[in-house]
Amino acid sequence: MKILIILFTFFGITQACDDTDDTYYTPPEQTSVGVSYYLTSPDKTNLLTPQSNGIFPLADNNNFTISVSDATIYQEMDGFGYSLTGGSAALINGMSSSSRSDLLQELFGAGDNSIGVSYLRISIGSSDLDATTFSYNDMPNGQTDENLNNFSLNPDMANLIPVLNEILAINPNIKILGTPWSAPTWMKTNGSTIGGELMPQYYNTYANYFVKYIQGMAAQGITIDAISIQNEPENPHNNPSMVMSAEQQKTFIRDHLGPIFQAENITTKIILFDHNLDHPEYPISILNDASAKSYIDGSAFHLYAGQISNMTLVHNAHPEKNVYFTEQWIQAPGDFYSDLRWHIRELIVGAPRNWSKNVLEWNLAADSNNNPHTDGGCTECLGAITIDGNNVERNPGYYIIAHASKFVPVGSVRIDSNYSVEFPNVAYKTPEDDIVVIVLNNSDTQKTLNINVSSEPVTTVIPAGSVATYVW
Repeated sequence: MKILIILFTFFGITQACDDTDDTYYTPPEQTSVGVSYYLTSPDKTNLLTPQSNGIFPLADNNNFTISVSDATIYQEMDGFGYSLTGGSAALINGMSSSSRSDLLQELFGAGDNSIGVSYLRISIGSSDLDATTFSYNDMPNGQTDENLNNFSLNPDMANLIPVLNEILAINPNIKILGTPWSAPTWMKTNGSTIGGELMPQYYNTYANYFVKYIQGMAAQGITIDAISIQNEPENPHNNPSMVMSAEQQKTFIRDHLGPIFQAENITTKIILFDHNLDHPEYPISILNDASAKSYIDGSAFHLYAGQISNMTLVHNAHPEKNVYFTEQWIQAPGDFYSDLRWHIRELIVGAPRNWSKNVLEWNLAADSNNNPHTDGGCTECLGAITIDGNNVERNPGYYIIAHASKFVPVGSVRIDSNYSVEFPNVAYKTPEDDIVVIVLNNSDTQKTLNINVSSEPVTTVIPAGSVATYVW
């Protein structure tokens, strides 16, 4: 069996403090082990770089030990990735064909020089990281279109749909989640792209809007695996945005969207909430309705408020329903050390340990001025990559996702490993029977750690704050 371990460390590997006292652990002379690994350091001296030293056969010691066992299996993973915003797509599509091809192969391919992104979130209509706001059924002021005769995906034909089709040519199995930031303004109580609510008389029309979207994307060769009902339904401030209470969302799904999906043979998953973890009662209250629940796959979350462990509260309330982690921004200009530590601890480790089937960072790409965005949209959202023309800079979000996406493919299952506040970790078994363990050294000092796996237990030195991937 091939074993894969991901560790987060800092600086070069020299010597490490023993965890049990203040004496120093001096590693033995480097001895060959059947393991290789990749390292990313917060000082950027290593960025997903293959290493040849720093791991040793396990010997008697008092180090903390992570014990990994595939005897206990948790959720199956759907993947790791980003939001491919309209702005991201425009920047990618604006590259030369050769530069674009190289970048997309790096992001979505399966080769040694690729990071294997396996899940994307896209906006249904515009998000705040498009250049302008739009829906697929905009009408002049005072006019409506209840039969959706003017529905058109044309706003996405210039950039998003062509880029998605190039991605699908590289990875035909990538999972895509579609999320609206707002309904068309003529369906809303305030007639604005900002805030307001969906008027009840348009619930059926809006359900059909989702159907037309899914069918229209399918006609373009794009399968929408899942939709969430509303991005951040408790946020009325973004442009675009729309407020939707739990009661409204329950009624919309139970009495309109679910039955219409069923009648139209739409198999796209329906996902609730898509907002912060401080309100787990929102999705739970909807799932408590048996009729609504019958149409629902699961619930999605962000972590701008609340705590990651609340995902487990939702899972435990309805364990047969899935949970997803779908958005977290990094504020420009970014801080590699602190961003890496927080996002690995809370999201890459924390979300899957709390039953999430995926982890998505916000916004794949922006330019060096954090553009494009709408008037009133996010002005400080750092892309995982910065694109200026054909020039690409890789930012913290790139490496945060890459250390999971490159090694944990779709269909991997989370397996058992013991948790430590000092060494947060999560373990997987892949479809190829590799084992992957992601570990963060959550202290500010260099440490020595044991990894107890059945094929070849090891001891390794882990300086503070980096990422390493160990492969047996």
